[in-house]
Amino acid sequence: MSGEKKGRKPNRYTAIIQRIFDDHYVPGDMEFEFARDEAEAIAAELEIKLPKNVGDIFYSFRYRNELPEAITSTAEPGLEWIIEGAGRARYRFKQVKLSRIIPRDDLVTVKIPDATPEIIGANALGDEQGLLAKVRYNRLIDVFLGIAAYSLQNHLRTTVKKLGQIEIDEIYVGVSSNGQQYVIPVQAKGGNDKHGVTQTEQDIRCCEEKFPELICRAVSAQFMEDDRIAMFELTVDDSEIKVLREKHYKLVPSSEISSTDLDVYARME
Repeated sequence: MSGEKKGRKPNRYTAIIQRIFDDHYVPGDMEFEFARDEAEAIAAELEIKLPKNVGDIFYSFRYRNELPEAITSTAEPGLEWIIEGAGRARYRFKQVKLSRIIPRDDLVTVKIPDATPEIIGANALGDEQGLLAKVRYNRLIDVFLGIAAYSLQNHLRTTVKKLGQIEIDEIYVGVSSNGQQYVIPVQAKGGNDKHGVTQTEQDIRCCEEKFPELICRAVSAQFMEDDRIAMFELTVDDSEIKVLREKHYKLVPSSEISSTDLDVYARME
């Protein structure tokens, strides 16, 4: 990230991404490509100071911020614009089926004995890193998927053919009771972050390329209200993100888990 003040970022970034879109889009287009260095020429023309990492402009709209209304309004009914990688220093605007993944409000919240080290819990921030730490220390990947899973690397930055450079929040490997071996890319989402087809698809394609012998199971973890954590297993079908599994967890002292709770959990599956 550039380290720029959050209050200024959307204004500068919006001006640049809007101009790139306007320079390329022709009514009726379903997709088109553009180069990263176009942002530099536009910034100079508009007298906008660029961040040190120019790619942060596109990263913000791919994973965090909504595209400007002037762009979203041009999408066909039932579709939305996304930005995906198209090779080294290249990107693609593309219309895909509208996807909005939010935690369901009708699921039971499963209480898990909190194994987070006290010093971590006291200092963890309510952001992606804090969430990843809680998932890791409480073995929520194991609990959620029903396998033995082990953290392999976090913030994996690599390149994928036809996508260019990507970053995966954390990647696990795991094994089932039948010996099946898995690779699990994990997204971490704050309360206001959105689940998008772009990150899920890139995570899956990366794992297929880098770990062809392992079965890929893409997972997303998201903070909810009341310190709950939503876990999703996701896939991409015809450019649309789909939920294969969803569970909600809350980390609590063991004393707060009653026999009634355990009886409910026994009847869930």
